Amino acid sequence: MFYELQTFLIAMTPIFELRGSIPIALFQYNLSINSAFIFSVLGNIFSSIIILLFLDKVSMFLSQKSKLFNKFFEWLFSRTRRKHQKKYEKFKELFLVIFVAIPLPVTGAWTGSLCAFLFDIPFKKSFPLISLGIIIAGIIVTIISLGIKII
Repeated sequence: MFYELQTFLIAMTPIFELRGSIPIALFQYNLSINSAFIFSVLGNIFSSIIILLFLDKVSMFLSQKSKLFNKFFEWLFSRTRRKHQKKYEKFKELFLVIFVAIPLPVTGAWTGSLCAFLFDIPFKKSFPLISLGIIIAGIIVTIISLGIKII
């Protein structure tokens, strides 16, 4: 159970997420495909829950306590919404799923959860979309890790 826990924790990290935890679980820890996939997906989903539930509270707290944080969050929100609102409006839910599902740097559950926060997408709507993206990313990473040719 030690390697399963490590896989779960690696999947929670913002840099590796399940893109790193699945290959590590398969080839370094020698976990089964099912275990590697399940613990990676669950760890990645857990991190998105934490972000979705608490980032708003943390940013509000910091904004109230510090003028610097308040100015930073105002700048970040307005800049992000200005630059990306049209893309989000065009694709809506599909945007969030695909953004999380593509296993490339700067995409994934952490960034998708941040996008949901920045665009004020409620938890009840964003959580299932991000979870679906995580599952799709897990399938893609598992297939690539095993060297299975998709096409």
